[in-house]
Amino acid sequence: MSGPDADGRGETVVLKLGGSVITEKDRPETLDGASLATAADAIADVRGSGAADRLVVVHGGGSFGHHHASEHGVSTTDGTRDAVAVMAVHGAMTTLNRFVLSRLHERDVPAVPVHPLSLSARPDGADGRLDVPIGSTTTLLAEGFVPVLHGDGVATDGEGVTVVSGDELVASLAAELDADRVGVCSSVPGVLDGDGEVISRIRTFEDVADVLGASDATDVSGGMAGKVAALLELDVPAHVFGIDGLNRFLSGENPGTRIG
Repeated sequence: MSGPDADGRGETVVLKLGGSVITEKDRPETLDGASLATAADAIADVRGSGAADRLVVVHGGGSFGHHHASEHGVSTTDGTRDAVAVMAVHGAMTTLNRFVLSRLHERDVPAVPVHPLSLSARPDGADGRLDVPIGSTTTLLAEGFVPVLHGDGVATDGEGVTVVSGDELVASLAAELDADRVGVCSSVPGVLDGDGEVISRIRTFEDVADVLGASDATDVSGGMAGKVAALLELDVPAHVFGIDGLNRFLSGENPGTRIG
């Protein structure tokens, strides 16, 4: 089980709940209530045991944000200056965020929202680290809260507003918070090989490029390949696992695939 760091602060854990886990991705704005309840139970159970006491949660867009972003032609690279489009994406994501917060509050988890549209900016050229002002999240953690962020719109020089994915937020938060562990809860039990078996550990992208359908890390644009490439850049243990592995991960175990 996790314990305090050398400075006595306790482990800092960044957890991503994939959009495919908490929503039904093929039905616009449809929650997967059972799966979200399972995730909320795991978070509540482990926090009640004293583990993962410094936890940041990031959730994906699933059938909420992605539906509107696609409809308005907004992506991580293509932006919009149409306020109606911005509000459609942001509104859908804050609706999903309220569902996540509600399930956590029902289980006495002190979760509070942090909305990226109000805080974040994408560096010019979209090739640098996402600019996430970290002060509010750090303070919330220190005060005993569980900050809950989500994929959202983000201010972008020259493009108006583009989309920031949950995976991008996880990578930036892990680096800025000096996280001890990162977990990505996915719709699959880990990164799968060509036979559908979970790969226990990935140390380099080249080891799995063929399996993930990309020739190297520069080719990736999303999906599992994008997750693996982003996690490999972190100087922190990261794991990809399914909903059944969430409680184990939060308890300090190593379910699914270890990245790095």
